[in-house]
Amino acid sequence: MQPGDLLDLDVTGVAHGGVFVARHEGRVVFVSDAIPGERVRVRLTDTAKSSFWRAETVEVLDASSHRRPHVWTAADVAVDPDDRPGGADFGHIALPHQRDLKQRVLLEALERFGGFTPPAITVAGATPVRAVDGAVLAEETPDATRWRTRVSLHVDADGRVGPFAARSHRVIPVEELPLATAEIEDAARALSGADHAPGRIDLVQPADGRVRVLPRPESARRGAEARRRAGPRRGKRPRGRTAASAPAPHTPAAHPPAPHDPAREVVLERVGDRSFRVDAGGFWQVHRLAAHSLSALVADALADIGVDPDAHHLDLYGGVGLFAAALADAGGPATRVTSVESDPRATEHAGENLAAWVGARAETDRTERYLTRLLAQAGAAERARLAHGVVLLDPPRAGAGREVVERVAALSPASVVYVACDPVALARDIGTFRAHGYQPQRIDALDLFPHSHHLEGVAVLSRDGRAR
Repeated sequence: MQPGDLLDLDVTGVAHGGVFVARHEGRVVFVSDAIPGERVRVRLTDTAKSSFWRAETVEVLDASSHRRPHVWTAADVAVDPDDRPGGADFGHIALPHQRDLKQRVLLEALERFGGFTPPAITVAGATPVRAVDGAVLAEETPDATRWRTRVSLHVDADGRVGPFAARSHRVIPVEELPLATAEIEDAARALSGADHAPGRIDLVQPADGRVRVLPRPESARRGAEARRRAGPRRGKRPRGRTAASAPAPHTPAAHPPAPHDPAREVVLERVGDRSFRVDAGGFWQVHRLAAHSLSALVADALADIGVDPDAHHLDLYGGVGLFAAALADAGGPATRVTSVESDPRATEHAGENLAAWVGARAETDRTERYLTRLLAQAGAAERARLAHGVVLLDPPRAGAGREVVERVAALSPASVVYVACDPVALARDIGTFRAHGYQPQRIDALDLFPHSHHLEGVAVLSRDGRAR
C-alpha cells in the first residue's frame, strides 16, 4: 500500500507522541486523532518502514464514548487532515480520559525503559493558586482551555500567519486559539493583514497581563547562525558570582543582538509572593499556573526528603532560578545552592532572582561540563557536602541523558529530584539512575499541557529508595 490509501482500522491502544495504535495484517499502524476502542477510517501517510506505518483519521466509523467535539474547531476530525493545526492532539478526548491515557503512557514507559513496575500514579491538573485565607485566586478553567501564556506562530513566504499544520511545516491561518489566553488570541488576530517577514512570531503574556509581540524573522536567524559559524572560538565562560553580591557575569557574544530587541525586554513572572526576572523571549513555563504548580510539587517533595542546610545542593538546567529558590527556601537563607544554566542571560536573571539567599549562586555553563569540572576539582570536604545534598534536574524534553545522569550519580547526592516534560525521557533516565543505585521514592504527574499529549512529571530518587 502507498501513502494516500484508505484503510478501516480498529484502534487498540495509545502510544507516546500523541498517536494511537492499530494493526493491519499484523503490522502496527500509528494513527492520529483517534481513541482506543474506536473503529476509524484512516489515510496512510508513511509506509516506508516495514515495521510500522503512519496514518491520520479521516472518518470515525464507531466512536468512543470519550470522544467530544474538538476544543479547537479548526483541528476537528471533520476538517481535512492536511488543514488541521497541530498542538492539540488530544483535544477530541474528554479531559478525564486524556489524563487516563497520559497515565497509561507514563506507566508503560517506566516499565519498558525504567525497568520497574511503578505504583499507581494519578495525573493531576494544575494546582489552584490560593490566598493565605484559602481563597482561590487563580485556577484551571473547567474545560482546561485558555492556559497558554506563550504561543509561537509562523509566517510563510506568502505572508500567511498561523500555527503549523500537524506534523508539517505548512502554515494554517486560524481564527481562534482556544488554548491561548484571550489576550494572546486577540493579539494573534491583529497580526492578520499586516506585512510580516517569513519566520516566526512569538506572543508572550507575562504576569503584568500585557502581550508582547516578538518577531523572529528567518533572515535574522540565518544571519545569526552564519555569524556564529564565522566568529572566533570562545574561551571558557567565567563562573557566576554569589547571587547575594551580584548577578553572574557572562561572556558577550561576538555579535550581540541589536539594541532594543523586544525579546530582551526584562519582564516579571510571579510565583506566590515572589517575582522572577526573565527575558520576554526567554524560557518560562507555558501554562499560566505551571510555575506555581511545579514549585508547590517540588517544595512538597523537598519537605519529604529534607534539605540539609549544611550540604551543597545543585539545580541543573536551572533557567532563571525557579527551582533553586525552592531548594533555598527549604534549606534556609544560608543554604548553599548552585544553579547551573548554559544561557548567560538566564544566569544573569537567576543571580538577581536568588539574591535573597546568601548561600545561592548562579553559574553559566553546560550541565555536563560543570559536572565534569566539579568531579575533577572537588576535595574531600566538598564531596561530603555534595553527598548530603539534593541534585535537582529540569532538563529539556530530550532528558538529561546517560552522561549527565552518570556524573550526577558519581557525586553520590543524598537525593535526586527530577522534573521532566517527557515520560519516555524520564523513564530512560530513571533506568540509568537505577543502574547506579538510585531508586524512585515517589513519582507525581501533572497535566500542564491539556488537550495535547504532553505531560509533566516530578520524580524523587534516593540511593536506597527509602524516604529520609
